[in-house]
Amino acid sequence: MIQTIAKTGLPVDEVLRIRKNRFMPEQPSTDKRISIVTGIHGDELEGQFVCYEIGRRLTEHPEYLKGIVDLYPALNPFGIDSVTRGIPAFDLDMNRIFPGRQDGDMNEYLASEIVRDLEGSSLCIDIHASNIYLTEIPQIRINEQHQEELLPYALLSNVDLIWIHGASTVLESTLAYSMNSRNVPTLVVEMGVGMRITRDYGEQLTEGIFRLMKELGIWTGPAEEVRTPVISGDFEEVTFLNAPVSGIFVKTLSHGAFVKEGDEIGRIVDPLQGTLLCMVTAPTDGWLFTVREYPVVDEGSLMARILNTNNPSIRRHF
Repeated sequence: MIQTIAKTGLPVDEVLRIRKNRFMPEQPSTDKRISIVTGIHGDELEGQFVCYEIGRRLTEHPEYLKGIVDLYPALNPFGIDSVTRGIPAFDLDMNRIFPGRQDGDMNEYLASEIVRDLEGSSLCIDIHASNIYLTEIPQIRINEQHQEELLPYALLSNVDLIWIHGASTVLESTLAYSMNSRNVPTLVVEMGVGMRITRDYGEQLTEGIFRLMKELGIWTGPAEEVRTPVISGDFEEVTFLNAPVSGIFVKTLSHGAFVKEGDEIGRIVDPLQGTLLCMVTAPTDGWLFTVREYPVVDEGSLMARILNTNNPSIRRHF
């Protein structure tokens, strides 16, 4: 059932609507509700496929649905329509205005209506992609303040990495922080690359979401076993590689590879002169979980992230 959760008038008699699709049986046997949100950033499209795939499976097998599933595929419809990360015309990152205000401007009002509609969810999953420059393995990022409550859900989500951040790195104006502060457990997923859909990752996360739905009693149909993720709870376990020179980056390895110290990750070249400017090599053994996707780099641009092998769960995996 398509529902409008927030709307506001626009110039020239137009109306901006934020909508969700609610799936529920005629007679639910549980009051549990899971909310899948995406599209806060208009250039992050990985969640679009996930919403489609969940909706498709629920439509094909309504007999297995026992609770409520709410799909919010476009919290920032203007951004998605214009392929813009933020809210067009306002130069505003939507994920920096939550929880919003009922008496605020248009964007604050919409944010407050989103929060109001999500309240009461048993679990919320906020799906993001990386930007257009980097590609990421499927991962969940957790604020250490909410680690105890969120980690059991994250372990069932079928992602490759759970990255637990310190409280000092968490922005209180995000949707996830606002919902967790309102006792709605909210997981932040990041995967893939901006302006693209990585189908394998979408299917992987979808399987995890159905596993979570089964755990909550919302879904009684088949749900695959999920993979065991690597868990990083120490920022010092991650090595950041930045470009030493400007040029064109030609990657050698894809993200997800295990590297040894000295392995070639890519090369920075000068296409005008046909010269090699720099070899980008791994400074340590570990897991390449982020790698540069956009070829143009400036000095200092982030090239890759490596989770070091001093992480015990890395040693178990490799």
